[in-house]
Amino acid sequence: MAELLSELLELLDLEELEVNIFRGHSPPDARERVFGGQVAAQALVAAGRTVPEDRPPHSLHCYFLRPGDVDVPIVYFVDRIRDGRSFTTRRVVAIQHGEAIFNMSASFQVAEEGLVHQMPPPSVPDPEALPRFAERARRMFGDRVPEWLDRRRAIDMRWCEPSDWRPAPGERPEQRVWMRADGALPDDPVVHRAVFVYASDYTLTETVMRPHGVHWMNGTVFSASLDHALWFYDQGRADEWWLYVQDSPAAAGARGLARGMIYSRDGRLICAVTQEVLLRRRG
Repeated sequence: MAELLSELLELLDLEELEVNIFRGHSPPDARERVFGGQVAAQALVAAGRTVPEDRPPHSLHCYFLRPGDVDVPIVYFVDRIRDGRSFTTRRVVAIQHGEAIFNMSASFQVAEEGLVHQMPPPSVPDPEALPRFAERARRMFGDRVPEWLDRRRAIDMRWCEPSDWRPAPGERPEQRVWMRADGALPDDPVVHRAVFVYASDYTLTETVMRPHGVHWMNGTVFSASLDHALWFYDQGRADEWWLYVQDSPAAAGARGLARGMIYSRDGRLICAVTQEVLLRRRG
């Protein structure tokens, strides 16, 4: 797992080409298109490189414009929109083949005291009692599980329900997933927030699909992220277990909305997430 985490950290360690210009790469085992969470996390790192260390990101709003090419580096242009006394704003555009594939607005804030409240997390099984990603895949595919599903991942994900990916029409558009980086990360808080952003794109789409009896793995639907937003409310370590509580309020017009709340294991709300996805039935 040290090697897998090393690859993830290399993805987040962008090359600085010039002032406000950075370059990132995709992993060698990437599939048909660049993973949206990767682009969002790299864009946040690029923006963060232009902001003082005492201003962590508190929100980001992303739009996925075109599929990313896994064989070509991604160049990130950072626009320093505003540097205020409390807040700093950045805009990032990701370019491939001379075209924008992604853009993001991010806001950074000096730490402040204020009113505090949060919704409590639900009661769920402990992550140690739940199957790993590969075990869950074998329950669906048996001995014919695809290699790319059976391998280990840098992010350990364990679903509280259901036990596999067999969709059943009429299910509630909700799910709860434990996640963590599968190994120790550096103490840098920017790295941990980037990993939260990276992993937050993994499971929201299937939350939207659950009540319709479809899933991207059985070829019944085409899906893609359209936009993605996060708001951070507390510090957290991405290499310790965190609970991703998700629901989907609506789907219509070949689009679906998903929401997520990320809680630390001790019940603190780390961040809130929303995403709109494109969903088209195949055939």
